[in-house]
Amino acid sequence: MAGQHTLAETERQVSERLAHMNLDFQAMAVTSNLFRAASAVRNHLERTVLAASGLSWTAFVVLWVTWIWEPIETRQIADEGGFSKATLTGVLNTLEGRGYLTREKSKDDGRLVLVSLTDSGRKLMDGLFPEFNKQEQKISSVVDEKNQTLFADMLRAVTAFTEAQ
Repeated sequence: MAGQHTLAETERQVSERLAHMNLDFQAMAVTSNLFRAASAVRNHLERTVLAASGLSWTAFVVLWVTWIWEPIETRQIADEGGFSKATLTGVLNTLEGRGYLTREKSKDDGRLVLVSLTDSGRKLMDGLFPEFNKQEQKISSVVDEKNQTLFADMLRAVTAFTEAQ
């Protein structure tokens, strides 16, 4: 329960409060529960895995995207992570200060900044991500294993649709 009311109490109250309106309550349930689930997963992973390494969700996403795509331009990290360049700058300063990554100007275009992990950053991700994935397994276990692929495909469809809008 994220707030003072349970999910069931909230949904019941919404149905009662808005019953006089011509609304698609199923669509509302899909989108609001998608948001709730994403927030709950993020908070859970921050508490159970990331806090021990002193990382916020955003810092982890920066490290993850860099780990997968390095070297990567800062604008691409912001796009992949879904946050502003201003937010990214602060996170990059913190992570660079901790010795997890480096920034350097692109040799091809001096206006662009490339980000790479340091050995320390790679070591952190090599150790951290298996623990992160254990929690991903635990979270996804509430969906029957035979439906996990379907569920992931449904989430991909929602993401693709909204990103195209």
